[in-house]
Amino acid sequence: MHEKLTSMNFHDLVKNRCSIRSFVSDRKIPQEILEKILAAGRLAPSAKNLQPWKFRVVSSPDRLLQLCACYPRDWLRSAPHILVVTGLRKQAWVRAADGYNSLETDLTIAMDHLILAAASEGVGTCWIAAFDPDRLRAALGMDEDEMVFAMTPLGYAAPDAIVQQKTRKPLAEIVEFL
Repeated sequence: MHEKLTSMNFHDLVKNRCSIRSFVSDRKIPQEILEKILAAGRLAPSAKNLQPWKFRVVSSPDRLLQLCACYPRDWLRSAPHILVVTGLRKQAWVRAADGYNSLETDLTIAMDHLILAAASEGVGTCWIAAFDPDRLRAALGMDEDEMVFAMTPLGYAAPDAIVQQKTRKPLAEIVEFL
């Protein structure tokens, strides 16, 4: 159960994963790969195991255009799929001491699992939160009480996709051993 990963070392995966903003638009992701990615999201931990999430994979051209209108960037139009992660606040755990609701934390963990699983399958992603949530909710026919959390394109990187060099603060700047 705790053996080392064989296909790709986890540390290599997180080191090499990057946001992709240019896709091979006519190359759909096979269903079995999509299901593996979605299974990783399903397996994400959540507070009290309440799993307050829903994953929507949008692949139809009409719906993709509607979603692109919620985040008007030309590069997004090249994605053959867009994954939208949503959740219901009333289904998430609430800490009794101060009323903290775990929805955003739970959805963040699930989204990260989805994105890392996609990278392990050679599928490009780009975490997007700067969209119009009301337009997105309307485009997907969602209830008002369902929170639109994040979305990511899913696709194979175009040969000319620009990969930005990662810059991160050094550990000494962000870690404190007590």
